[in-house]
Amino acid sequence: MPELVLPTTTVRESFLEAMDEFVAEGAESTQTAAWIEHHAPGWKDPDAFAAFAAAVRADAAEDTPRPEWHVPCTTLWWVDGEDYLGRIAIRHRLNDFLLDVGGHIGYDVRPTRRREGHATAMLQHALPWARGLGIDPALVTCDDDNVGSVRVIEAAGGVLEDVRGVKRRYWVPTVS
Repeated sequence: MPELVLPTTTVRESFLEAMDEFVAEGAESTQTAAWIEHHAPGWKDPDAFAAFAAAVRADAAEDTPRPEWHVPCTTLWWVDGEDYLGRIAIRHRLNDFLLDVGGHIGYDVRPTRRREGHATAMLQHALPWARGLGIDPALVTCDDDNVGSVRVIEAAGGVLEDVRGVKRRYWVPTVS
């Protein structure tokens, strides 16, 4: 049964396969796309992958060095055993960009595992994590034409605040 876990080396092979799927799809403008751009060549080395997973886990700590426009972020991987299915990121607070466009929570599901309910389950499982970080409600955004994400967010109780440009902005309660 799939579960949210902190980034781990146990899913490395499946993670690499998933990243190849995102590359083939032409993924851009997501955290996953940024990971691919900055880390992909090194992932083939197990030690480099372990360092990458540790760095992603460390990004949740307030005192971890990061660019000034980034905020602390807890990233969780949606896995089923050793099978990497997707990731969800919970940003601990909003800066101007996140308030306008990015939101508290962002997620993606590997292309070959979409339309199986994983995004809905990931978001549902991540809401208690967000609540534990003092976030309630959580801002979750998606592209205006992303019907799948609209359904995921609304299934989690998201209430549409507005549409800004191409982004729909929803407030999702983190307590039921």
